[in-house]
Amino acid sequence: MKTTASTCGARPVDRSSALPLWAQIHVDLRRRLDAGEFTDVFPGEHALVTEYAVSRHTIREALRRLRDDGIVVAERGRPPRVAGAVEITQPIGALYSLFASVEAAGQHQRSVVRILDIRADGVVAARLGLEESTPLLHLERLRLADEEPLAVDRVWLPAQSAAPLLHVDFTHTALYDELAERCSIRLTGGEETIRAVLPTPAEQRLLEIPDGVAAFAIDRLAHHHGRPTEWRHTLVRGDRFAVTAAFSGRSGYRLDVTAPPRPRRRPYNRTGTPRP
Repeated sequence: MKTTASTCGARPVDRSSALPLWAQIHVDLRRRLDAGEFTDVFPGEHALVTEYAVSRHTIREALRRLRDDGIVVAERGRPPRVAGAVEITQPIGALYSLFASVEAAGQHQRSVVRILDIRADGVVAARLGLEESTPLLHLERLRLADEEPLAVDRVWLPAQSAAPLLHVDFTHTALYDELAERCSIRLTGGEETIRAVLPTPAEQRLLEIPDGVAAFAIDRLAHHHGRPTEWRHTLVRGDRFAVTAAFSGRSGYRLDVTAPPRPRRRPYNRTGTPRP
């Protein structure tokens, strides 16, 4: 392309061409996208205005065409991003469903079931307040969003109440919906811990996590009317997942800091008299 742009370093556009400027930029951005130039981040409107030395209106029209192509997501008030890099957002302090969150983001959710069986796990049983030999239903899924790996999800539930789930096809359904429909159990709350971790080489391959990208490890203990019912461990890609929290000027965030458990005191002294 020829250019008449006077801005030093501006990308070439041909202002004498019959092809509109937005169309030229649309073609150039598609070429750059195909070449993998924007794997980390897609430039914002202001950066593109400077780069191509054109008006914001022209850039917005080029971005609109990219959005129509399904290549770029460009929403009002948010910077444009490559469509394949959509973040799944989860609220803090709510009993959310990853299935519902993926669908709400406009992506198709599909799971590859890796394990669905009954087994014993002493560590998990203890977390659920059960005897170590208690049979547990164990479900492990590779969660996909628009056919791209998003998370590895591992769930344990008491088999006595969750055994009907053995016959469920979890390819495209929500665990909590099936738990309510088949087992008459609706989880009512719980606790969750979210940590940033470095995935192991095996996890990196399974989730196709790029080099240098961390993951979130999410541990959840969910209750049914105060009774521990579900233990879940989820490893989710850090480049496709975000958590959000609401706050106010009065209360701010509610942050729970985990402290080591205090030793349990005996109700009586060694002499037999009650402790104060």
